Amino acid sequence: MIVVDTNVIGYLYLSSERSEQAEKALLKDAEWAAPLLWRSELRNVLAQYLRRGILRFEDVMRIMDEATRLMSGREYEIASMDVLQLVRESKCSAYDCEFIALARTLDVPLVTVDKQILREFPTDAVSLDEFTGDGIVG
Repeated sequence: MIVVDTNVIGYLYLSSERSEQAEKALLKDAEWAAPLLWRSELRNVLAQYLRRGILRFEDVMRIMDEATRLMSGREYEIASMDVLQLVRESKCSAYDCEFIALARTLDVPLVTVDKQILREFPTDAVSLDEFTGDGIVG
């Protein structure tokens, strides 16, 4: 099992230069976990795609449904105290700290492309590049 941030989930469903990497990560470890927050973050990204006319409403609904099925059973509510402790120890947002808190709770790595998270929490987070073996570590 790994914790993935919303960017990694998004790469799996939204065509980008990192989509292939997200697929490789899923093949390497198909048990993805995330805080419930991932849903709101992905909905926000999908809203931007919808408003810019990049995706149709049917497309964003399909993507959200597929992502929800992928994450089903591995979505977690995170204790505020855990998040705020991490906020106090770092310069990361509370949103980002939710993912780190979950990784620590489950004792698994957070796979991310977020440079600040990787810098602030090097023992808890691993880059998508490193996880998939696709390039530069960190």
